[in-house]
Amino acid sequence: MKGQIESILQKAIATKAAVLADAELLTRIEQVVTCCTDAFRDGHKVLFCGNGGSAADAQHLAAEFSGRFYTDRNPLPSEALHCNTSYLTAVGNDYGFENVYSRAVRGHGKAGDVLVGLSTSGNSENILRAFDVARELGMTTVGFTGDTGGKMADKSDFLINIPSKDTPRIQECHITVGHIVCQLVEAKLFEESVV
Repeated sequence: MKGQIESILQKAIATKAAVLADAELLTRIEQVVTCCTDAFRDGHKVLFCGNGGSAADAQHLAAEFSGRFYTDRNPLPSEALHCNTSYLTAVGNDYGFENVYSRAVRGHGKAGDVLVGLSTSGNSENILRAFDVARELGMTTVGFTGDTGGKMADKSDFLINIPSKDTPRIQECHITVGHIVCQLVEAKLFEESVV
């Protein structure tokens, strides 16, 4: 079993090393930092959506903005769109699960806001529809996906496509990249030095 543990850890390290080696991907991460910083600075919000483990990751990252990351500071307007279970189950029942995020974006989103969608395949129908509404409203879309980007590739203003096909490794990197974004946005907004 120790060998299996070591193998899994090596795969996780290899995936993060592939992110580190991808100069274009690092540039897009930098662009997402700037995009989120500008949105918050201009009084807008950053919304998140995902399914399953990616919903948990969306909630985690929204909490880093709305709570705090490193700095004791004012909260930033950010939320994960699935946290109201009464809304989620009612809309899922009445309009279909594929519409739960698009309706939430239409209700909460405004021009200048940012929508971050997390989907390892890049093909989650409810996120694709949410991105369509976000674009219609004049929001910026950020897709966190696996290697190809799936259908979200064409609907994302910024695509963070982790170079892997392995769902757990992709999700681990989503949190790593998400933490990088949260740390750097917080530092830029609150003028903290970043180590």
